[in-house]
Amino acid sequence: MNRSVLIALLALLSCAPAQAAGGAGMFGQGQTHLMIEAGNGYAFNNGYLILGAGVSYYVLDGLGVGLAFENWSGGTPGIRKITPSAQYVFYQGSSIKPYIGGFYRHATITGLPSLNSVGARAGVYFASGSHAAIGAGIVHESYLNCQTAIYATCSESYPEISAVFSF
Repeated sequence: MNRSVLIALLALLSCAPAQAAGGAGMFGQGQTHLMIEAGNGYAFNNGYLILGAGVSYYVLDGLGVGLAFENWSGGTPGIRKITPSAQYVFYQGSSIKPYIGGFYRHATITGLPSLNSVGARAGVYFASGSHAAIGAGIVHESYLNCQTAIYATCSESYPEISAVFSF
């Protein structure tokens, strides 16, 4: 299954560095990030259009918790996913910010049993403004109640690209 490219379109880019002097900047406690997702995916021998949205909130400097929703359309069966997550961004230092995170995902699949998964992600954010960064990383996802008779694979790794905006 190809993984969608994350595209966040919710803020204006600024030319200032992503980390304010002496602080965590856009990854600081109290910051909120919004995400809009659009891309393509492949499952059940079908191509899908993936549209989604999510929000994360930084409860501590560098530590964010989030919730996202995806709708996969254009193929059969229909797929909807909801994903709570946590992520830590190593905000100290340069304009390159490494991150690690984990998530739980619940997928509802029309006509099939729901599918749950857990995953981990790691990558880097590149500062592109005082409230914006571009991310690139890798995700590994393992399906918990997977039946190989129904699903082609019970775990997968895929790249992720993101644009993140905070306010």
